[in-house]
Amino acid sequence: MFNFFKKDKSQAEEKPASLKERLVKSRQKLGSGLSALLLGKKEINDDLLDELETLLITADIGINTTDKVLESVRKNASRKILKDSDSLYEFLKDELTKLLIEDNQLNTDINETFVILVVGINGAGKTTTIGKLAKSFQNHGKSVMLAAGDTFRAAAVEQLKVWGERNEIPVVAQDTGADAASVIYDAYESARAKNIDILIADTAGRLHTQGNLMQELEKIKRVLKKHNENAPHETMLVIDGGSGQNAINQAIEFNKSIDLSGVSITKLDGTAKGGVLFAVSNELNLPIRYIGVGEGINDLKPFKANEFVNALFSE
Repeated sequence: MFNFFKKDKSQAEEKPASLKERLVKSRQKLGSGLSALLLGKKEINDDLLDELETLLITADIGINTTDKVLESVRKNASRKILKDSDSLYEFLKDELTKLLIEDNQLNTDINETFVILVVGINGAGKTTTIGKLAKSFQNHGKSVMLAAGDTFRAAAVEQLKVWGERNEIPVVAQDTGADAASVIYDAYESARAKNIDILIADTAGRLHTQGNLMQELEKIKRVLKKHNENAPHETMLVIDGGSGQNAINQAIEFNKSIDLSGVSITKLDGTAKGGVLFAVSNELNLPIRYIGVGEGINDLKPFKANEFVNALFSE
């Protein structure tokens, strides 16, 4: 269950894979797909734009975001700014980059405990993301505490405890079925008393259609805000990059209920659906905080828009 902790000597000595290599499936679908579509074509016409529309949608950029990109393409083509397929290729790279929010890094350097509330459905990689985040913050000299707010699943609590034990990070937990808001509030009080830099709180994995569980999230935020109007400082949704358009629906519903401030997307190394980042960022106007590109402890990367687009479009 916790294979990402084990270090294989032969693997450890290998050069870490580049982002381009990690995103090979998405690159084949989007970057290489665009190259193949546009190669040798000199005229931008309706047939070409129809094929382009199909490619963008199947890469999970989404209908709304695809329409926005194509509208811009048509406008610039009619003005003769785009004259051939080569200029269209470069234009598409620029347009997709513009969809991504550049100012996306967490500023945890504040004069109080920085609280990150992590939400998402079961199977998205939420608890593992928390553990990797905690280790990353620790590596940057921050003190960290974890709150086991997923009180519905004993396995989630145990997984969080393993992260804590291996990295000497305190974990606040109660029995299965305990009130999640109470657990997270107790953790917050403990973190404040101990001058902990960052508190990361797990929550029960839930479908965005489960109203009672969404209400629980709302309660957690209310309890925290009652004691500190700034908390949680970050409400981060974790979604599985392979879930495609479902990821957009999840993000929309979570955002309605609890007002998200950022999104992290996992498992991008194993899917051709990397285009979902553009849709989430565009349709919700939310920054992408981190991307998961492997199972290793260092495979959760701070998201950098230009680096991501360049990796997708490199040959």
